[in-house]
Amino acid sequence: MTTRIAIFWPGDYRAKPNEMALPQVTQATVQLERALERIGRHSYRVEGFLTRPHEAIEKLGPIDDPMIGVCVHWFYGPHTTDGVVGKDNPLLLASNFSGTWPGLVGLLNTGACLESVGRRFSRVWTSADDWTTDDACMARLEQWCTTGRIDYPENEVRYHAAIFPDAAVIAQRVYDDIRRRRVLALMLGDTSMGMINGCFGPRLLNPVGFTEHKVDQAWLIDRGKRIDEKRIDAALGFVRDKGETFHYGAEGAEDFDESATREQLRDYLTVLDLAAEFKADCIGWQYQLGLLPLRPPSDFSEGLFNSVCRPESNGDTIVCSTEADQGNLVPMELMKRLLRAKGLHQAVMFHDVRWGGEHDGRFVWVLLNSGSCGAYAFNHQPDTLAGVHSYRQPAGYFPVPGGTFTGESLPGAVTWARAYIKEGVLWMDVGRGEVVKLPPETRDACWEGTTREWPFMATDLGISRETLMAHYLSNHIAVAYGDVFDEMVALSQSLGFKVRVLAAAGS
Repeated sequence: MTTRIAIFWPGDYRAKPNEMALPQVTQATVQLERALERIGRHSYRVEGFLTRPHEAIEKLGPIDDPMIGVCVHWFYGPHTTDGVVGKDNPLLLASNFSGTWPGLVGLLNTGACLESVGRRFSRVWTSADDWTTDDACMARLEQWCTTGRIDYPENEVRYHAAIFPDAAVIAQRVYDDIRRRRVLALMLGDTSMGMINGCFGPRLLNPVGFTEHKVDQAWLIDRGKRIDEKRIDAALGFVRDKGETFHYGAEGAEDFDESATREQLRDYLTVLDLAAEFKADCIGWQYQLGLLPLRPPSDFSEGLFNSVCRPESNGDTIVCSTEADQGNLVPMELMKRLLRAKGLHQAVMFHDVRWGGEHDGRFVWVLLNSGSCGAYAFNHQPDTLAGVHSYRQPAGYFPVPGGTFTGESLPGAVTWARAYIKEGVLWMDVGRGEVVKLPPETRDACWEGTTREWPFMATDLGISRETLMAHYLSNHIAVAYGDVFDEMVALSQSLGFKVRVLAAAGS
């Protein structure tokens, strides 16, 4: 492989996050350059952040040298993908391992975007301040510089699992229900923040028993004007009576007040009406970026939909996948149906794979999304919102004030899953895990080191950090309390997914 390597900075669409991350990106780039020098390679920088697809096309498209993207904060998949698709020069995504600056989240999303369009790439990551001191990182970097690719262990990756008879019966029952009436997903918009890996469309959804109906998000503004104020009054009274805590007017959130929550409930009721009109089974909600300057954040509403305890409830959850991500929407809906069929509570949580660290001899991930985790995670009681808190979404990302739907997730066994596109078809990852209770000081360090306003779930996913970072194809994950692992594998196979089981060797 040539000794000249191009280094580029994939960026956010919004200027402020890029400005905030610039010192960390610069520091990581210097570390990468030193690491490359150590193994005898010369590098040059592509100027500036790539903040639009056309910038990726114009700046990365002409480059035939090997390329490394520096992944140190959240950035959009197309800001890499659109400039490298159709090319075959070696491509590496390199990330620091930080919760404060979620480069690993950007790496996982962009890696999944690249995989979904068939563009080969490799990944490398490190938590070391001095990258040259991380022997594993340096060995992988040298392998990539020599061969143009990195080989990763697959001892925790399997492509089959034994299915017990009882699980097969439950899976068959849910399969039959889906074949009698396919699942209808109401999609409010499409592909939030460039997450093209989570946009499947009817050609991939229809064969596995799903279909989509897309509704322009402009409908929310128009129809929201017609929501009766008495319904909003009742909804606000409901969430208060059921135990939700609102943190109005806190320092740095002086503009967050009851009127912001009322507007979030207006959006909730508007979407509830749309779901009823179209008899939708589940919802994908884009929100960003189109509604960002126009409406409060959707996360509070999404948390309610993913809860049984919610205004005007029919006694069930309505699976709501934030950011219009069908890669989470599909497994969330499937796991919900399996949980009900097995007599377990049907709530399924939506999270980011945000960060992690060693605790008590095992690797525990901080799962942390902006607010679409349901209330059951925080109280394990279907009929209450106790333990749910609403803080103002950080103003740097969300200019219109609105609250989150957050809390500390309780311990318990979980099943997790993710759907994604690989080789032009749909795959499903399935695994077992455990939400753990961290000591308060450890929990607070993890929570404060990420985004304190967002729902927190400390989870052992049953695999090593290396397996997830090397093989997982998303920044999102669907998590359900209870064991529906066997049923999820069986149902996914029956519906036509290619299934990949991620589990520790021997488990």
